[in-house]
Amino acid sequence: MPAELLTIVDLIRYGASRFGASRLTFGHNYDNALDEATQLTLHALHLPHDLSPVYGTARVTGEEKAKVLALFERRIDERIPAAYLTGEAWFAGLPFITDPRALVPRSPIAELIESGFEPWLAGRPVERVLDLCTGSGCIAIATAVHQPDWQVDGVDLSRDALDLAQLNLERFEVGDRVRLLQSDLFAALAGEKYDLIVSNPPYVTHAEVDALPPEYEHEPALGLRAGDDGLDLALRILRDAPAHLNDGGLLICEVGESERALVALLPEIPFFWVEFKVGQMGVFVIEGEDLIAHHDTIKALADARG
Repeated sequence: MPAELLTIVDLIRYGASRFGASRLTFGHNYDNALDEATQLTLHALHLPHDLSPVYGTARVTGEEKAKVLALFERRIDERIPAAYLTGEAWFAGLPFITDPRALVPRSPIAELIESGFEPWLAGRPVERVLDLCTGSGCIAIATAVHQPDWQVDGVDLSRDALDLAQLNLERFEVGDRVRLLQSDLFAALAGEKYDLIVSNPPYVTHAEVDALPPEYEHEPALGLRAGDDGLDLALRILRDAPAHLNDGGLLICEVGESERALVALLPEIPFFWVEFKVGQMGVFVIEGEDLIAHHDTIKALADARG
């Protein structure tokens, strides 16, 4: 162990330098080497993630230093995302239990949750919300925490992901308002209606998945792959959502880099693309009535994919 590393700040700086030199890829809850080094250091030292900088000069023991450096080495050698090493990721201001059973929470939809989905809801009443492809349950559970009067269903095809979501359900004690269901999108939701449907489905093309850095190999491929243009699931959602939206209902869906392909495929559909604090992130909003008006066109495209 480098003898010169004496303080918390020393370790964080050292980790960030090692990560940069090792050309790691970031983007799983944190997007840079310094933040990941900070996350791993504080986790190993059992300190809060928002520790005041005043403690940065506090000295660490030899045993503590060894634990921090061991995490750094795993991050470098195994290319495991930091959130999987710590078992926790922050989303919409909440700490979610995180492991390889589901993608690391990182959707920009968190910003919409914190704003109450305004201005997109425009004050319309909401009683029931559906989160399709819930994964770790982060969108469904965060929505319920931020909106205590709403009932939320979280749906996923993966039983493993739902088991992880159940742990988060118990962590935030919202089991009375969040229901977790195993379903291939809407397949098990016959007769269910919602005021708001939110989804962060798989939307990465086969070619993009094959070219992803090693960090992404630790995440379930089921949560990433979505065909040659990334739209296999999004088209099914657009096709089937009208049957599950109440009058005046709204669909919000993330398609990431597949935004361009979707606009090219359906140029006549009035998608509204959300502008986040950091810019546009491939999340659209569409009224249920617009989905109904263009249903035949959407259905033909979705059905052609089987």
